[in-house]
Amino acid sequence: MRTQVGIIGAGPAGLLLSHLLYSQGIDSVILESRTREEVETTIRAGVLEQGTVDLLNAMGVGDRMRKEGHFHDGFELRYNGRSHRINVRELTEGKRVTVYAQHEILKDLIHARLRTGGTIVFGAKNVSLDGVDTEKPTIRYREEAEGELRELTCDFIAGCDGFHGPSRPMIPQSVRTDYERRYAHGWLGILVEAPPSASELVYANHDRGFALLSTRSPEIQRMYLQVDAKDDIANWSDDRIWNELHARLETREGFQLTEGRIFQKGIVSMRSFVCDPMQYGRLFLAGDAAHIVPPTGAKGLNLAAADVQVLARGFEGYYKAGKTEILQRYTEICLKRVWKAERFSYAMTQLLHRNPEHSPFERRLQLAELEYIASSRAASLSIAENYVGLPMDFEGVS
Repeated sequence: MRTQVGIIGAGPAGLLLSHLLYSQGIDSVILESRTREEVETTIRAGVLEQGTVDLLNAMGVGDRMRKEGHFHDGFELRYNGRSHRINVRELTEGKRVTVYAQHEILKDLIHARLRTGGTIVFGAKNVSLDGVDTEKPTIRYREEAEGELRELTCDFIAGCDGFHGPSRPMIPQSVRTDYERRYAHGWLGILVEAPPSASELVYANHDRGFALLSTRSPEIQRMYLQVDAKDDIANWSDDRIWNELHARLETREGFQLTEGRIFQKGIVSMRSFVCDPMQYGRLFLAGDAAHIVPPTGAKGLNLAAADVQVLARGFEGYYKAGKTEILQRYTEICLKRVWKAERFSYAMTQLLHRNPEHSPFERRLQLAELEYIASSRAASLSIAENYVGLPMDFEGVS
């Protein structure tokens, strides 16, 4: 099989890139190790920046998002039993965030790609890359674990296959620098059958640890607790989870948390990670294959969307005008945004999570920072503009 751009991974980065290329008349093939059902039913958060929402709408895949998404003009910081609302729409002159689950975005994108004749090979096993530093890179795979070995030749490969995929290791360690920070705490996440307890996201800093109140639909809510990253979910009964959520989300005004049936729960670890460069030869990394952020800043999916906009623009310049500047500068352009998002996600993580190694002095500094944000328009503006998403930066690129 032959295509112009071979894409590994049918997550947000791979599907968005394929659809953007289609709009420019550039052919692509997506290889995905999971089944379509697995892709569409793996539940992950979806807090979308204004720019990501604008992109989905411009691509013609935002109809269901506009009908079913939750549009938030702000969010709440909660500490010392008090609440402070960050009015992002007012602070950023009309921008806001949209809560629309990632698996719902993937459903919309898969439907759009197949409806327009796109090729997605689900269940592609034993994927390997060859010749990425030549003009004829190749991807080999099997449609089943023991199936016939197949080969996809292409002009370029887009590695959109996540942190554990086969793409990033193809960049030699001699030319690659990996920056990483692992966190001692993780997030215990639950899905609950219950009506919303709050109209917007609530980020709580409490002496017992961080908590987050989010929503998925009028009937399904998403909630998180800071726990030890090495903890076992078996240690967390439903009663214990509810007791912690009530304690960490309580306010002096008597906030009421609505309970319901917990039908999914699990603990995820947290890390910050950046791969530099994000390209090698004819291989380009995008999304989680190139960088990971802790979920506190809600930047993962949005960074993937930003990456592929740069990459799609680079491929457009190459195929339509023979220009290579954007492709050559892909890493430089993307990492400007990536490191700013890493900074914001790290800062939010440090601000909101309790560190058992902190001295009473450091704990007071953390609370002072929250007080400063609540009392300063400048500090609130800084958080708001990062939360809704920084603009794309193509400075110096023609």
